Amino acid sequence: MRVLVASDTIGSLSSARVGALLAEGWPRAEVTVVPVGEAGAGFAQAAADQLGVDLVSGVLADRVVSLAVAGGTRIVSVETTGHKVADAIPYRASSVGLGRAVRHALDTSGPPVRRLVVDISGAHVHDGGAGFMAALGADADAPLDQGVAPLARLTRMDLDQARTTLADIDLVGVVPSADLAQPLLGLRGITSLRGRDFEEDRQRLLDTDGALANLARLVNPNQANAAGAGACGGLGFAILALGGRLVTGPRYAFEPSSVQQALPGTDLVVTGCTVFDFATRGGGVVAEAARIADRLLCPCIAVACRVSIGGREMRTMGVESAYPLAEPTWDASTGADVTELQLAATARRIGRSWQW
Repeated sequence: MRVLVASDTIGSLSSARVGALLAEGWPRAEVTVVPVGEAGAGFAQAAADQLGVDLVSGVLADRVVSLAVAGGTRIVSVETTGHKVADAIPYRASSVGLGRAVRHALDTSGPPVRRLVVDISGAHVHDGGAGFMAALGADADAPLDQGVAPLARLTRMDLDQARTTLADIDLVGVVPSADLAQPLLGLRGITSLRGRDFEEDRQRLLDTDGALANLARLVNPNQANAAGAGACGGLGFAILALGGRLVTGPRYAFEPSSVQQALPGTDLVVTGCTVFDFATRGGGVVAEAARIADRLLCPCIAVACRVSIGGREMRTMGVESAYPLAEPTWDASTGADVTELQLAATARRIGRSWQW
């Protein structure tokens, strides 16, 4: 029997650790554990674990930056900043901090960088990635690091230095699953969506969308409404403009050839999350695990601290069955007190029903 384990974090346990504990439920099977994480929610640690290297965190310009180095690959993330609930549109916020973190990663000693993977979900901004591009060498005739309003005054934007900095590097922007199709401009763009949700002043919304449109006109107007260009306050647009590509954290985890080679012949996919309900559907990791199982024509089962969804609903998502961790005595909404012993015991109990 061949089992694929691809779980999200559960409580304080990393995806890799959860995967190792779930694997104990199938001691006689050939088990492949794939660490997986969503952007802003465990991605950097999962990516580092998959590469077999440490994720090192430090402070850079008052922000916590995490970096993993594995040969020619760099994984970069910045701790989430800003007040996402209070501020509908952070007009003055800049993505320059994330750009500086990327410059730091490029300057870190090691083999030449061939792949740069950036979790772009950590900055609460609305500047179309202008600050990010400025930190990498972009030049313009108006400030790029002072939020969205100055972008309306741009008449010149030069990306040559930024593109030279990233020449011959596979630039990957990792975005939340919900942002992967988000355009930058227009009625379905980020200004319209955020503004309507918080009933912002209509004229200010038009001016803001116009400022982003002006930036896009000078950089690459064809990419302004590309899928994902509006991800993370327009940072998706910056990644695309610099020759990069966008992907979700779960989708990125299954890209390596070693993982792809392990998939054929899989009999069962096991995933996990903290809460599996109809509202969250377990998140992007569970959705990706179910998609992989569908592709492999095998069942997918899930483990969660709390399961509050019916069998019919979960099957429409591609999950055959879901199991709550037995006898929970912790806050099931966060999984704060879940222990390794509880998770391993649950895996062994489930494994007895799902092996052949």
